[in-house]
Amino acid sequence: MSRDWILTILIMLGLVAGIVVGEMLYDAGYNANDPSSVHAHAGALGIFEFVGVSVFMGLLKMLIIPLVASSVIVGVTSVGDFSRLGRIGAATLFYYFATMMIAVIIGLVIVTTIRPGDELAKTANVAQLMQEQQTDSLREITDRGEVMAEAGIMAAVRNLVGQMIPTNIVEAMAKGQPLGVICFSIFFAVIVTTLGDKGKIIVEFFSAVFEVLMRMVVAVMWLAPVGVFALLAWTIGRIGLAVFVGPAGKFIIGSLLGIGIHALIVLPLILWIFGRTNPFRFMFQIRQALLTALATDSSSATLPVTIECTTEYGGVGKETAGFVLPLGSTINMDGTALYEAVAAVFLAQAFGVELSMTQLIIVAVTATLAAVGAAGIPSAGLVTLVIVIDSVNGSLGTTAIPVAGIGLILGFDRIIDMFRTVANVWGDAVGAKIIDRLAKD
Repeated sequence: MSRDWILTILIMLGLVAGIVVGEMLYDAGYNANDPSSVHAHAGALGIFEFVGVSVFMGLLKMLIIPLVASSVIVGVTSVGDFSRLGRIGAATLFYYFATMMIAVIIGLVIVTTIRPGDELAKTANVAQLMQEQQTDSLREITDRGEVMAEAGIMAAVRNLVGQMIPTNIVEAMAKGQPLGVICFSIFFAVIVTTLGDKGKIIVEFFSAVFEVLMRMVVAVMWLAPVGVFALLAWTIGRIGLAVFVGPAGKFIIGSLLGIGIHALIVLPLILWIFGRTNPFRFMFQIRQALLTALATDSSSATLPVTIECTTEYGGVGKETAGFVLPLGSTINMDGTALYEAVAAVFLAQAFGVELSMTQLIIVAVTATLAAVGAAGIPSAGLVTLVIVIDSVNGSLGTTAIPVAGIGLILGFDRIIDMFRTVANVWGDAVGAKIIDRLAKD
């Protein structure tokens, strides 16, 4: 059995074991009357968080900035022709926005069909439920979101531009802001191509750096089974699997249904038509990246694994992957855009607000742009959801949907976020495969 197969099986075992242990931990911590069991529950969660977040995700995040810089420089310098680079960039951006808009439309169709918020609307204690969710985390999210919403969708656009053009590139690197590093690296690489023979040593240097970093990614991936186990146990241990029952469960299932349709039907169809590739074979080839995305809940943290899988197993050229994937991990958010549209309509239904077709179009456009502008922001989907809600309230002429209503979905957001991250990473990989074929043609 090859190393690749052994690692894949171990990661899948880690996923299953993490879910089982997490549920057992949740039951022991919240159903026992013994206070000592609650302390033991918190202690176990702390250990899993340390192993999964601090160690495993920490190692992956450590590689992001140097990997982004070297891969983009190698990718751009290999293209050479500025006009060809412009065509590839334009095609990449068109793909990103088109697939995000398709994802949003799918989400709106599902949420307006199954109407998961209607059950909450019938509950007299919606306001009480909302009040019970007034945690410090929710207050931080709503406060930050309201600051952005005051300036409308332009706040998200300004945030995006601010990340693209940092005033201090060293500070952007230190803060782990990949979008600024990408733009600087593109600019740097373009100038390098104008140096002729003098620039060859720079290209060779970054090519060597890129190869070293990819070998580091391979080494870190052997910790993935333990890291994935710890992350899943930590996640399920905090919220349990009972969230799939009732109105919350209907919302979760509706969101996952939309993500599933987009990831398993729409994106494969696009890849088959425009990439001339067997989509499910390609999905199987990058399975380690998708499993890592499920556990880490972060497109950026998964980026090193995505580049490694698409180039080593998926047949994507290193030059194309180096340009398309880092950009996609920051602005291509199919799953996030879909989720924000579903969540906004869900909250409208929960508070008895009927949205017209015009207002649904506003949700679609705002969710797409807000998802792009969310790059680099912690709790990005929930923070920019405030912008979507604010745009709907603006079209209604009243604050019909309280921003604090986000508290109704805050508790189980992590579960959906895991799967929408998989959709984000899968969308990036599909885009890289399609653009790689276009570049070769």
